[in-house]
Amino acid sequence: MSQTPTRADFDHYMVPNYAPQKAVPVRGEGSRLWDQEGREYIDFAGGIAVNGLGHCHPVLVEALTAQANKLWHLSNVYTNEPALALARSLVERTFADKVYLCSSGGEANEAALKLARRWAHDQHGEHKHRIVSFSQSFHGRTFFTVSVGGQPKYSQGFGPVPGGIVHGQFNDLDSVRNLIDDDTCAVMVEPMQGEGGIIPADPEFLQGLRDLCDAFDALLIFDEVQTGAGRTGSLYAYQQYGVTPDILTSAKSLGGGFPVGAMLTTDRVAPAMAIGTHGSTYGGNPLASAVALAAVEYIDTPEVLEGIKRRHDLFREHLEAINRQHGVFREIRGMGLLIGAEMAPAYEGRAKDILPLALEEGLMALIAGPNVLRMAPSLVIPEADVAEGMARLERAVARLVAGQ
Repeated sequence: MSQTPTRADFDHYMVPNYAPQKAVPVRGEGSRLWDQEGREYIDFAGGIAVNGLGHCHPVLVEALTAQANKLWHLSNVYTNEPALALARSLVERTFADKVYLCSSGGEANEAALKLARRWAHDQHGEHKHRIVSFSQSFHGRTFFTVSVGGQPKYSQGFGPVPGGIVHGQFNDLDSVRNLIDDDTCAVMVEPMQGEGGIIPADPEFLQGLRDLCDAFDALLIFDEVQTGAGRTGSLYAYQQYGVTPDILTSAKSLGGGFPVGAMLTTDRVAPAMAIGTHGSTYGGNPLASAVALAAVEYIDTPEVLEGIKRRHDLFREHLEAINRQHGVFREIRGMGLLIGAEMAPAYEGRAKDILPLALEEGLMALIAGPNVLRMAPSLVIPEADVAEGMARLERAVARLVAGQ
């Protein structure tokens, strides 16, 4: 490389579908990052809930480098040992009997939706194709998943959306009762809405969805792309709710930063995805599978999962202290280390204004819509980094209140 790339190069060479911050990180370790100028940041964003073990965790680095010296890619004409080991581990740790591996959460959700429709077609006929989803949900950026997602802004301008998709209100079971019928093949839901504002599902709501799906012989799909792989304090959030889906999707923290996705399902449903019905070029890639297996085995331990719950309480305590001082939040909510702070009425829609201020103070954070400050840090973030990050957030919030 003849010259060091800069943030200006993004505007010059990249399609303008993103608007990245000015800082260009070049190195990460644990829950800290350094940019091109050597400035240090504490990372509460976690690559949007992806870096489940922080940056360059030695367990993941070891798994990646060991596999990199063995085998990178084969295609799905063959299988490989890391993919088989990952699939077995996921089956043994969950409700699932079968696993489909892919490269992202959007791919996993696309596969889940296609499987549901194919299963219903094979079992009941073409009429049983309707999908119930929820307003403000988010399931990916493929045309199918963005149509099932309940945020029309993401599908506008791309032409007619696929038919047979209806949207109820999250945590409102009556709205689903008014939509579900014998033509419904699946209900797709996030146990906690992520992009929609960090809103946990009510236990009665998820149980009600399970009951309605059973009554109409529809499949219940849990999108655990953001909530899964330890994010909520259990390996998967369904385990905390005690409600078992027919299909579950996983990605983000599953690979700890390496692109990987998975769809989990049962022996009852899996046969509908017969040979040739679906595929993924990089699905089951040995590199991704090796890293994901290491991540799952490290995360799914009492030490890590119990630590997530302790860190949740610590985040909440700090956010409440900031709010007592500045009064900027209406509500603090979430599960595990997926936490949202909804802005108070006086600061309606201004969550996004905190991000550049926080970056200047040396903190990386996120939003979930214009009105919710979102945090999705490493699941093993040191408590000292939590305290220092919150001190930096407090300074950013103070500047927001002061109008700087």
